[in-house]
Amino acid sequence: MTVTASAPLPARHRRGIAANREQFTLQAVQVFFVGLVIGMERAVLPTLAHQFGVSPGAFLFLASFVVSFGLVKGALNFVAGGLADRFGRKPVLIAGWLAGIPIPLLIYFAPNWWWIVAANVFLGVSQGFTWTMTVTSQIDLAGSHQRGLAVGINEATGYVAVGLAGFGAAWLAHHVGARPALLAFGLATIAGALTCVLWTRDTLAWVKAEHAEATPAAPHHPDHMPSLGTIFLRISFYDPAGRAICQGGAANKIADALVWVMFPVFFMAHGAGLIEIGWLTGAYAMVWGFAQLWTGHLADRIGRKTPVVAGFFLLAAGIALTALGGSAVVWLPAAVIMGIGMALLYPNLIAAMSDRTPPLWRGKALGTYRYWRDTGYAIGALLLGGVAQVSGAPLPALWLTAALVAASGIWIAVGVPADHKRRF
Repeated sequence: MTVTASAPLPARHRRGIAANREQFTLQAVQVFFVGLVIGMERAVLPTLAHQFGVSPGAFLFLASFVVSFGLVKGALNFVAGGLADRFGRKPVLIAGWLAGIPIPLLIYFAPNWWWIVAANVFLGVSQGFTWTMTVTSQIDLAGSHQRGLAVGINEATGYVAVGLAGFGAAWLAHHVGARPALLAFGLATIAGALTCVLWTRDTLAWVKAEHAEATPAAPHHPDHMPSLGTIFLRISFYDPAGRAICQGGAANKIADALVWVMFPVFFMAHGAGLIEIGWLTGAYAMVWGFAQLWTGHLADRIGRKTPVVAGFFLLAAGIALTALGGSAVVWLPAAVIMGIGMALLYPNLIAAMSDRTPPLWRGKALGTYRYWRDTGYAIGALLLGGVAQVSGAPLPALWLTAALVAASGIWIAVGVPADHKRRF
């Protein structure tokens, strides 16, 4: 029987957050666990470097663990999109959690810093698969008018968890030691995630239902789909808006690499202790996380471009204020400003990419964007670590990042046409 445009979708595959409340919530629980895994490292690992003979001035060597993470996560984001479109979201999600098991073990037993670098290779694999699958699945389940909200909820949940893990891991490390803290925290988190994943459903069926609804007279034929390489080149280089979105993703991760690698060292140089560092980096992540519950929905109503551009300028301002400060009295408000800026730009860049993508290409397109975005970690760690190494201090890296982030906002403001609701 021929399917017509007016034919209703099966109830079990109807899109919308409310219609899929249970599965949408389970995916949010998954991304909470994802955030806990990466968050446990952010406040603790840079301060652990001295145990492996990494001198305070060896900024480039210190940054190596973020380089390994960024290169692997960027590549695996790209691979994950293609695998998910072909085999489904859930198998890739499970593979990501299995890849996470060695992380706390390698950190705990590490005899030298290269084991930490290896642990972050596994972290890149795990995060590339797990976080990509949760956000892709939540977009699959949501209606087209709720993509910003869906991404906002996903990123909010994940980065609230990053902030909580920064607080918790720093407190635990202060009392029992960094390595035992990360071992216990990491294994408990991964065990909880693998238990929860048993109740999640694969969302590829929702994608096929959405495609059938949008093009009832043209059923999907895999041979007619553009190749993964074609989609990558189109989004990355040939489409001006796609190119702008991808560079924006890389720029915001350069800023996040600054927070991960340089902020703890910068704060320590000004006399901050481990718990204070955990509060400062955690506050940035928590504000970023909670605010996305509002900013993603805002862009569903007014368009993506204005929140994205405003977010880049606020992020640059927060970094500059951090560079000017010498104590938590200045750093804490700066962290809040940075968090708000990230909340405005972060979910809306990925929602903008989703807006421009046919349903059956979504995994590949989001994988392409997330490749460039998370490769920004490696670019940032190498660039900022090199600048700090040459100058002998982290402060020039802060000013360079503020300039790069502001320039990225200008690129989007000038190079991307004005948008309307849900179009970028």
